[in-house]
Amino acid sequence: MVQCAASKIPVQVLRMTDGLIVNQALCAAASLRIADLLRNGPRGIHELAAVARANEQALYRMLRFLTGQGVFRETRSREFANSALSEWLRDDVPGSVRRIVLFRGGSYFVSALTSLRDAVATGAPAHDAFERLRQNAEEAQVFDDAMTDISAIWAPLIAHSYNFGQWGSLTDLGGGNGLLLADILRAHSELRGVLADQAHVLERAKACAFWNGLSDRIRFEPTDFFRSVPSGSRSYMMKNVVHDWNDELALLILKSCRHAVPHDGVLLLVEYSVGDENTPSMGKTADMVMLTSTGGRERTVAEHRELLAAAGFWLAEVTPLDTDVMMLEAKPITN
Repeated sequence: MVQCAASKIPVQVLRMTDGLIVNQALCAAASLRIADLLRNGPRGIHELAAVARANEQALYRMLRFLTGQGVFRETRSREFANSALSEWLRDDVPGSVRRIVLFRGGSYFVSALTSLRDAVATGAPAHDAFERLRQNAEEAQVFDDAMTDISAIWAPLIAHSYNFGQWGSLTDLGGGNGLLLADILRAHSELRGVLADQAHVLERAKACAFWNGLSDRIRFEPTDFFRSVPSGSRSYMMKNVVHDWNDELALLILKSCRHAVPHDGVLLLVEYSVGDENTPSMGKTADMVMLTSTGGRERTVAEHRELLAAAGFWLAEVTPLDTDVMMLEAKPITN
């Protein structure tokens, strides 16, 4: 009996390349707000295409594809409804990932990843990600929205997993619009906070509604952490900041921190965990993003310990916040 040649095709490997198609279909559905249009129940494809201002047949084909991925449900022929997964694409649900999906399916994110081969060959990203954001206000807004929503996912866990209040004061370096810091301040009423970031970032942050009720416990400090870090707090925190930079630049930031952190203070780093060898992890995935977009990297605990030591800190404790996220507590070397 002749075995079909096609049966020898490594289908599992080929299916892995479907990821780009899923990514772009999710991004298109999020952009068209399909999940929002289905919030009140199933709709036929003719009606759905009309309100979404989309081509009916093309929309049907895309939703048929996403339904096969568990995103959306086809309740009757050519009629679709939200699934448990697509509910998270709605704008009006707490924890919505719609803006994160728009970011991860957009040109800024995807174009960097298409240069992965070149990044692997050279060890350098194809473009300066932060310079691109400075030059493109629309992409910068999409980026800011996504970072806010990512922070919203982790902020409650971080705020309640560590005794920030013991330090009395906390500076969040590179904290963006400050959502994480606001959550921490609300969870620890004895704490005062400083949001330190670039001046234009702070101007946007000051307008955010989540500062309501915190105005007497927060101040905003324009900062270039490559040059210096504002002194005055006992604790300093950076969430997903060090991973943006190569070892040389990361060390420069950490040395700036060492000048600011008092001898009885602490530096807290929240970073992705790379995880065990030969196992998938969010940290390993994020590492590919860093490789192609910023030139940074995700680091193991041992690599963090070495980098911190070079900057004048010793790693006192590592706290797993989740399977994929950890907090490193570093204290100044004083002898």
